[in-house]
Amino acid sequence: MAGLDRAGGDRGAAGIGVIAGQRNRAGADFCQGQRTDAVLDKAGEGKDYLRTKAEESKEFVRRRGTEFRESASDLIDRSKDALVKQKEQLAMAVEAGKQAYRDTVSDNSPVL
Repeated sequence: MAGLDRAGGDRGAAGIGVIAGQRNRAGADFCQGQRTDAVLDKAGEGKDYLRTKAEESKEFVRRRGTEFRESASDLIDRSKDALVKQKEQLAMAVEAGKQAYRDTVSDNSPVL
């Protein structure tokens, strides 16, 4: 009875089954390890892709912000120039009106 375990089974056969199971599990772990490496590689690629896209987006926003500030500055400058021109034209029109009034009054002609 040296080769039997308590349940009456053969310990040698049970030992072989355990060893075979461990070998199969080691093979599965190896394959799983390869799959894990592949998944980690893909995750690293995805991480790099996202980092690159984030940097591109940041640069795009920075560039568009600069363009927006420049165009807003140009618009403000043009608006100021237009306001100055209108102010000058209004002053000239008022002055022309005053002069026309003076000319009319100085002629001593009756105003209708």
